[in-house]
Formats: sequence, structure tokens, C-alpha cells
Amino acid sequence: MIFQKPSTRTRVSFEVGMYQLGGSAVVLSSNDMQLSRGETIGDTARTLSGYVDYIMARVFDHEMVEDLAAAARVPVINGLSNSFHPCQTLADLMTIKERKKNLAGLKVAWIGDGNNVCNSLILGCAGTGMGISVATPEEFRPDPKVVEDSARITDVQLVTSPATAAKDADVVMTDTFSSIHNMDPSKIKRFLPKFQVNSALMGEAKPDAIFMHCLPAKRGQEVAASVIDGPQSAVWDEAENRLHTQKALLASLRGSP
Repeated sequence: MIFQKPSTRTRVSFEVGMYQLGGSAVVLSSNDMQLSRGETIGDTARTLSGYVDYIMARVFDHEMVEDLAAAARVPVINGLSNSFHPCQTLADLMTIKERKKNLAGLKVAWIGDGNNVCNSLILGCAGTGMGISVATPEEFRPDPKVVEDSARITDVQLVTSPATAAKDADVVMTDTFSSIHNMDPSKIKRFLPKFQVNSALMGEAKPDAIFMHCLPAKRGQEVAASVIDGPQSAVWDEAENRLHTQKALLASLRGSP
């Protein structure tokens, strides 16, 4: 497991998951490796492929994950990049299915920053028949290619009104406004107070709608405490499901039943 970024859920779920499946995990920060001294990603991937059965990388540039995958002889898992967070989406889909029983035909509302989590969620909705309405400031919209490709398969709406996005939604989701790769405090001003998920906004969704957040959360910024700690919150099941979906991913890549 290669980490360029801090991690709680990704690291623990993969490490515990490997242990529960009967394996073990090696944790490396980029400073622990010869990458910090100029070794190429390709050489790193070829070397690690002789030692391990999987490589999981949590990185800044998505290109690094692609370069690892191109050179490695073992499966490479994107544990998060600036562009995507597919492992989070797997846990999100599992959580929604647990709560709603079926995925096809549901409406998901994303409120806030059209970031890496949002990009992967849009793709996840396209793959499962869910529609998604994304409310962001104009300059923080999700990846245009992700939107274009997904809109060929499912309903993808981009709006600037959180209330419009949340209207009759089955699921309301958000993420922190200050990401690991963009900690500019001025960015938050573009989102508050309009894009905060609070009780009034949840009132626009269906009465049985659930609230989800990939964590870590900042109460009083992207979400009100009354929502994330309230009865509609599925956040803690969502966090736990990182473990279960990580194990399923590892097993499927290994070819286990």
C-alpha cells in the first residue's frame, strides 16, 4: 500500500481486510520508497510485482496510478487520486443497496464540490441505473468527460441550486469543501452557506431519504450536525462498508468465489 496522502478509512479497511482474508499488508509512504530519490514509477511497479499480490496506491496525480498499472504484473487498485475515488463509490453503492434494496431508478443528489469522489459517484450511478443531480458552483463542476460519458447511460443533471438537486432525492451526499490537494481557505467561501446540507435541504428530498458523506466531515461547513448525527444519516454504515467492499474487491481480483 503506497500512500502519498493521509488516510484513515482507506488504510485501515485495506489492512484489516487483507488480514481477515488471511493475508498481510505492507504500508509505505512515498518518503519510505526510492520514488523520493527519483526511481521511476515503472521500475517501482516492476519491483513490487515480484514481492506482492496487489498494489494499492493513494496518490495525488491520477497518472501515477495509470503508470503503476501499465508496468505492474499484479492488480493495481486506486485507493484515491485527485481525479477519482472508486473504492469509496463501491462502499457508497453497497450502503445505498442495503438501505433501499434496489439501485436502479433511484435519484442521488450531490451537493458541494464536483471533486474526485463526485466523479467516481457519477460513474457508479451510470453503472447501476441511478440518476444523479449535482449541485456545485459553476467553477467546481465535475470532470466534463465523466459527465459526458455517464450522461449517455443515465440521467446526469448539473445545477447550481442545491434545492433543485435535492428535490425528491433518495440519497443526499456531500464531501468536505477543502480537499487534501486544495486546502485554500478562500475556496470554502464559495460554498457557504448555500451548499451546506442542513435540515431544510434534506426537507427537499424524499421523507425516507438518507444522508451520506465519505468522511472526514466538518460539521457546520458542508453539513450540519443535525443531519450527519441525525436519524437519516447512513454515514457510519457507509464507513464500515469500506471494509466489506475492499475485501470483495481483493477477493474478486484474486479470482476467489
